[in-house]
Parts: sequence; C-alpha cells; structure tokens
Amino acid sequence: MIDTHTLKKRDLYLNKLIAFQDTEPVKVVTGIRRCGKSSLLKLMVIHLKESGVSDDQILEMNFESYSFKSMNCDDFYHYVAQHIMPDKRMYLFFDEVQRVPNWEDAVNSFRVDFNCDIYITGSNAYMLSSEYSTYLSGRCVEIKMLPLSFSEFLYFHGFEIKDTKSALGGIRKQAFTKDGEHYEIREVFDAYMKYGGMPGIADVGLDQEKALALLEGIYSTVIMRDILERENRRGQKQITDATLLKKIILFLADNIGSNISISSIGNTLVNEGLLENGKRKGVPSAHTVQAYVNALLEAYFFYDIKRFDIKGKEFLRTLGKYYIVDIGLRNYLLGFRDRDSGHALENIVYFELLVRGYDVSIGKVDNSEVDFIATKADDKVYIQVTEAMTSETVRQRELAPLQKINDNYEKIVLSLNTGMDSSYDGIKSLNLVDWLIAK
Repeated sequence: MIDTHTLKKRDLYLNKLIAFQDTEPVKVVTGIRRCGKSSLLKLMVIHLKESGVSDDQILEMNFESYSFKSMNCDDFYHYVAQHIMPDKRMYLFFDEVQRVPNWEDAVNSFRVDFNCDIYITGSNAYMLSSEYSTYLSGRCVEIKMLPLSFSEFLYFHGFEIKDTKSALGGIRKQAFTKDGEHYEIREVFDAYMKYGGMPGIADVGLDQEKALALLEGIYSTVIMRDILERENRRGQKQITDATLLKKIILFLADNIGSNISISSIGNTLVNEGLLENGKRKGVPSAHTVQAYVNALLEAYFFYDIKRFDIKGKEFLRTLGKYYIVDIGLRNYLLGFRDRDSGHALENIVYFELLVRGYDVSIGKVDNSEVDFIATKADDKVYIQVTEAMTSETVRQRELAPLQKINDNYEKIVLSLNTGMDSSYDGIKSLNLVDWLIAK
C-alpha cells in the first residue's frame, strides 16, 4: 500500500516515464543514491492506478527487501510468471534489480514471454548506467534523476512563492509557509545553498545536525558500497585505497568549477602534503587517478564538463571542469563555511541546465571563457555566472567573453545582485534566483 501523503511529486521525471509508458524499451531510472528513484517508481504506480490500471496488473518488487534476499534468476522468473494475469497488460516494477544474479536474463525473457511494461532502478554498486544497454540488448531507455532543483526544494519544504507589495509600491516575490510565515526568497535560497537538494532533508527539516547525519549516510554509502565494494564484486583491483579516494573527493569538491587536469590532481595532492603518509610515496600515476575519478563519475557523485572552442567549433581535449551532484554534500565534506560562493553558484546553474534538458559545455573564445554553452534542439544559450554585477570591473570581466561571440543566440549573465541595468548591448542581466524559479 502506497502512502500518497508522504510522496512528493517529481513531475519532471514522472512525465518522462509517462511519455515512455507502454513502449517496448525497459525504463531504467538512474542517479546517485537517495535522489528519489524508488519514490519515482511509486509515483508511476499511482499514475497507473489513477488512469484505470487495476491492482492485479501491477507487480512491485524491491530487492532490498528481505523477502527477495536469496532470489536467483530462476526464482525471479518463476515468481513473476506466477503473478502474470493472462490476457491483461502487466506493469512490472523492479527496485534494485541488480541484486539478483543474472537478472537481465529474466528481464529479457519477460519482454519476450509476457504482455508487459517494465520499469527498473539500480544502483551503481552493481552496474554502470552505460552497461544497461548491453545487458538489455539495447532495448532500454534511461531516465536520469538528480537531487532537487531549487523549485523542487521550495515545494518539498512547503514554501509557496507569492507576489507581495513592497514599501515603495512595487511587487516582490516572497516565500510563504503553510502557517503563513514568510521569508525573502533569498533567505530560502541561502538554505538551499547550505543544505542542498537531497529529498531526505525535507523529512528531517532544515536542521544542520540532522542534515549532516543524512548527508554523511549518503556519502559513506556511495563511497563504501557503490565504489569500493563494486570494485571487489567485479574482481577489479584498481580502486583499493579508501584514503586516496577520499583525498581525490575532497580535492574535486574544493575545486568545483576550476580547470583541472588528471595529472594535476596527483601533483597537487602531493604538493599540499595530502599524500605524505609513509605508505604512499611519490605521485600516484595519472592512470590511477583517472580510475578513481571515473568511479566517482560513474557513481554520479561528480559530473565532468568539456570545453568547446566557439570560434573553432570543436571540443578541446584540454582541461575540463568538475561539478558535485549536490552542493549540500560539498558542504558536508568541506564544512559549512562561506567559501568560493561564485563556483558554488555555477554548480547550481550547471545542474539546473541539465534539469531543463540542455547539453552543457564550457565555452572558449580566444583567451577568455564563457561559463556555460547550453544547447538543445534548435536552442542555444550562452551563460555567465557571477555573484554581483555592481562593480565595473566585474561587469567588464563577465561581459567581455560574451561580446566576442558573433552569433544571434541568447546571452545571459546570472547574478545574485544584478545592479541597475537589465541588459548590456543585448546581453541580458538576470537575477539568478528569479531565473531558477521561472517556469
């Protein structure tokens, strides 16, 4: 029985699942642990029931349940076969299906043997998203989930945005709770910048101690189970040093939005004395560091972003950047202090662009850089992110790269303080928080 009162909607992802409903591919929901994958399957079940599908047409199996702990592939197939309703369309939901050895043989058989629509989630402790297509003979579609966007954060924490009159007669937006308390949106955004967008934080509330405990649980599970255990399970011995893994995580977390090369990571760790324990002498090889970084990308803990030469119209092999999947996790790792907020804002904008369906790269134009080129279908947007546009020096720095781009696509500077002007030579200056909550 699903408790619909505790399930918050994630319409962006639910609509993607609905769009693929009753199509042949297996729907695979991926993403970092605790970002809401299991809840999404439950939301899809609710949608089916509300649209007239009967309970006996829906089969849900969560393989983290003790009930299915020792199930093998044959058991899995027979269990599902017993629950199939003849002459009816079945909807099969398998949560953490990779816990069943050779699960893919059963799932591929379901597709062939039964009239069914299949939805699965899985964690990277068992398999990479890139491997699903191989296991499912290419017949799958991946729905990639992220932690909460700022708009979702407002909804999950019970805030509603309303227009209110300011003392000077203008209109401003404020965030109201169900109890009628109201806050400046900037205050709520600061909470988002502090605690991040893991859905579980809405359950414990905006309390630093509880939030830290939740984030610590996510971090340790991703590192210990999705990375270190996974390597052992696959018989690979590339990632065996938990200390080195943590140092690389701390380095990447501290350097989000900075240009980084793999070789520089090992050198920097040694130069900063982070690897000077007697056990480890010299610089870890670039190959070793790359393996550790790849594992973090595969666990959806970090995302990498490539550089694109706008004038040369080609991707560059040189320095890319890394962003952390959740800014709250970064604060858990590095401490809740006001650091490098410019790059933290970039981090939030990067994931918002992914949520909005853009492909994102860094732009290089001559010797300067555009923070993001966001592309989809026939749409392209160039974006700069900065804390404030009030200083002439900052304005010149942020506008100069955009002014060098000669096409007619939209160019935007996002900041928390836009200053007086709303545009500069056709380049829009927008409030970052307003942009995040815009429909």
